[in-house]
Amino acid sequence: MPKFLYFDLGNVLLFFDHRLAARQLAALAGVDEREVFDYIFASDLNTRCDAGLVSGPEFAALFRERFPCEADDGTIFRAASRIFRVNVPMKAIIGRLRTAGYRLGILSNTCDMHFDWFGSGHYSPIPEAFDVIVLSYQVKQSKPDRAIYEHAARQAGVAPEDVFYVDDMPANVEGARAAGFDAVLFTSAAQYAADLRSRGVRFNY
Repeated sequence: MPKFLYFDLGNVLLFFDHRLAARQLAALAGVDEREVFDYIFASDLNTRCDAGLVSGPEFAALFRERFPCEADDGTIFRAASRIFRVNVPMKAIIGRLRTAGYRLGILSNTCDMHFDWFGSGHYSPIPEAFDVIVLSYQVKQSKPDRAIYEHAARQAGVAPEDVFYVDDMPANVEGARAAGFDAVLFTSAAQYAADLRSRGVRFNY
């Protein structure tokens, strides 16, 4: 039975929509959303933000330079970050696991703007339900690099083989397995609950 349960964030605990971010940001500058999408997501800008190489204020400055507008940093942060919605069945599973006494963590590739948004109470039970939160922009390491999984195991205080991890990206699941984690691909909350039970995790769901 695992001693620690790690969760990816995007499309596991929270669904997100990059197209919505592009649309909201485009509205600030009065430009076509496809231009904004290509600038952020078809380039390496989003990846550099997640890696901690570009901070929120730096992103806002780059955005204003590329798409001249008078929006302040906070307005740009909100437009880039109001793109999430809770995966309700997974929220229920988290609550039941917490009640059963299991230790939980988040292991996510994300940027400071997004964590400031979803970590500020907009999407309970994030972050209060989690014992450990490992974020790529903070540790300057990103999935599927082996280093971030090894760091996550150390933060949890367990051996890699004692971690059970779920992610929606096959490459990240393979990276976790290569680092010694027991890892599965997320397809649905029901399948995840079955995966937990098959490993001896008992909870009321």
